[in-house]
Amino acid sequence: MLLPNYRFPGRYGPEWGSGGIFGLRYHNGTLYFTLAFEAEAHFIDVRSCEEKTYDFTLLGEAPTSGGDTYNAVETVDGFIYFGGWVHAPAVYREDRRILFNNKYSHVHVYDTEEGSVKLLWKDSIHHETDWAGEVSDIIYDPYGDRLLLAREDGHANLGVYSLDRRTGRAEALIHEPSPKGTRVHDTAFFGIGNNFTEGLREFRALDLISGRWETFKPGESVDGRPYIRPELGAMASSYNRAFAFVRGGIFAGNPFMGEELSFYRLFDFYTFYAPFRVNAINAGGGILTAFNAHHDAVYRPDPSDPRGWASTNTITGPSVLVYVAPPMVKIVGAFGARVTSIEKMNGKLLVATNSAPNTGAREATPFDTGNRDIVLLDEKVLQERPPAVSFSLPLALPGMAKELGAGTFGGFPLDGYRESRAVFHLSGDNRLTVYEYDLSLPAGEATAETFELKAGKNILDLSSFSGIVSFELEKPEKRGKVRVELR
Repeated sequence: MLLPNYRFPGRYGPEWGSGGIFGLRYHNGTLYFTLAFEAEAHFIDVRSCEEKTYDFTLLGEAPTSGGDTYNAVETVDGFIYFGGWVHAPAVYREDRRILFNNKYSHVHVYDTEEGSVKLLWKDSIHHETDWAGEVSDIIYDPYGDRLLLAREDGHANLGVYSLDRRTGRAEALIHEPSPKGTRVHDTAFFGIGNNFTEGLREFRALDLISGRWETFKPGESVDGRPYIRPELGAMASSYNRAFAFVRGGIFAGNPFMGEELSFYRLFDFYTFYAPFRVNAINAGGGILTAFNAHHDAVYRPDPSDPRGWASTNTITGPSVLVYVAPPMVKIVGAFGARVTSIEKMNGKLLVATNSAPNTGAREATPFDTGNRDIVLLDEKVLQERPPAVSFSLPLALPGMAKELGAGTFGGFPLDGYRESRAVFHLSGDNRLTVYEYDLSLPAGEATAETFELKAGKNILDLSSFSGIVSFELEKPEKRGKVRVELR
């Protein structure tokens, strides 16, 4: 692969904090991605290394900013369809606000044979502070030869839309906000809910042949314990099942096969550590995605909402690249603040990363605040031993979650590790329950084992456990912490 060294320091791009490299897609000899918040779409002919860039000025006047922050991309025949949102032109105010009058949701198409870009569809409500639902996912319907658009992030025109890929005519199919979807057999599954309030609340399934919709509620957790706020980050399909990657774990199953979409707890820290603003791809028959440590965050503490700052800025561990091949879940990479996009190309895995998160409405800057790059890995990392990683969690966070009816934390995948341990530092005596399970299909039940812990330092050897383990303390712990080390 004769590609340039893709490293992007922050440049002009008014928005909230940092965007990233999104939509990585290799198709018909062309590698595409969008750099946000600079609003630059890149198209690289991998054979000649010739690169073209597009600044989204088919939407409006320069200077543009934004681009895509959810990996909205699809390929059909010789075309790459890419969506998202763009300010055209961008208007930044010195009171750290950006105006949204010129914010557009969009779908463009790149012809890989002609090397040309066309605007297929756009939408805007031209409001100073509100915006039309961003395009956060694009799914091709091969039966109807159309594009299905998921739209959740915004104030109007949310839901699932059908887009004619020839005329650019869009039609709303449902109006409930939907950030992501995936196609399974002859059905398209979509997650329904708002990621910045309650998270995923249900699944809608569209029969691509008949056009009928069905609704399914998320299932129970395999560890038998409650879960809260499953914000939806990515969806994918494999084994004739739908997989929804959410804050705190994974939903997997297929109600049309008689299975509910069961919840498998994974990296549940009661922070915003989540598989958010990243995609999931099929690799080797399984699924590859990432759980991110710092994708969205409150920059300035708000005395009226101290939990908001703590939950988004408490860094519990590295961002991890995760390979799902049921019943196995394996960590295959460890990265910094966040992974924004993943793709396969010529025996390599392309992993786009960013050193900084998105921020909030009153925390805009006239430039992107992150350092972004593309890391190349050999596909063989899927078959190798996992990297050494560690996680450190203040136990006050699951303690506060107990007040909301939850409190079980973790979901650490042990596959591939020879040594693993949990080090608890407690302010008082407590009892710990360890739940052991795997990502078996259909879902099984966890086994549980309890341990008596004393005030001070306690070392729990996890080498006798396998699969995935989650933890629950009997009494809330307000001052202690736990460190989980996987080697």
